[in-house]
Amino acid sequence: MKRQKRSAFTLFQLLVVIAIIAILIGLLLPAVQKVREAAARMQSQNNLKQMMLGVLNYESTYQVFPPGVDDKHFSATSKLLPFLEYQNIYNQIDFKKSIDADANAAARKLLIKTLISPGDGVPQVKPEWGPTNYLFNDQVFYLNSKEKIATITDGTSNTIAIGETLKGDGKNQAVDVRRQYVLLKKEDLKKTGPETGVKYFKDDKNIAGDRCASWMDGRFLQGMFNGKLRINDERPDVSCGGVSGVSALRSYNRFVLVGLCDGSVRSVSTTVSHTTWKAAMTPNGGEILGADW
Repeated sequence: MKRQKRSAFTLFQLLVVIAIIAILIGLLLPAVQKVREAAARMQSQNNLKQMMLGVLNYESTYQVFPPGVDDKHFSATSKLLPFLEYQNIYNQIDFKKSIDADANAAARKLLIKTLISPGDGVPQVKPEWGPTNYLFNDQVFYLNSKEKIATITDGTSNTIAIGETLKGDGKNQAVDVRRQYVLLKKEDLKKTGPETGVKYFKDDKNIAGDRCASWMDGRFLQGMFNGKLRINDERPDVSCGGVSGVSALRSYNRFVLVGLCDGSVRSVSTTVSHTTWKAAMTPNGGEILGADW
């Protein structure tokens, strides 16, 4: 009885099949990446929307927006927790003590899903601190501020309240202006401008990598930003002792997400002019937003 010959791939055919599979994978990966980015963006939009609803509910309850930071360095986010459905975490905080107090250690390290953008590849800056990807506009939310809807004379739909940004990576080396910034003293604020951080970053001096390390901390580059630099500016952010400085929102793609004072959320192109961007940051400057908004 004759045995039937089994057909088999030749080496050439096998190589062709492998090549076709490789091409298909190459075509598929960008599509998968776009789907992931879209999903991350949608989640971050939902986070910002929840935060903005919290801001408006806070204002409705107390007739003012939460302060950007208080004398104990607590952030606006800390005050918003009951309005974000995190009353249990709020109850763990002793607001009469500093954010650095041992009494606040347990709450300080908690990871809050609403405060983390899934598009940021760095999950946490320091293990003992719960991070955030959302900073408040320090022209509306500042030290012991008591702004309200009525004081936003430029229009709540034209004024940024919160912006999404990348976190630091904990490295104190000048590697990436999106992750590290220049940390100076409080006394240096008067002489600090957009170019101040360039030489420090080039010389790898006074570098900090704890940007957005703690949602509990309301100080500059922890809970607040000021937009004195363009979105994704090539110049580094500068914090003067956590009081103020110069900063930009840092994005992982071609857009940044912002929450406006009317509660809406929108994406802004990273190519928006700095003139338009600064106008959207001021609550009562009287500027007209450009057509690129």
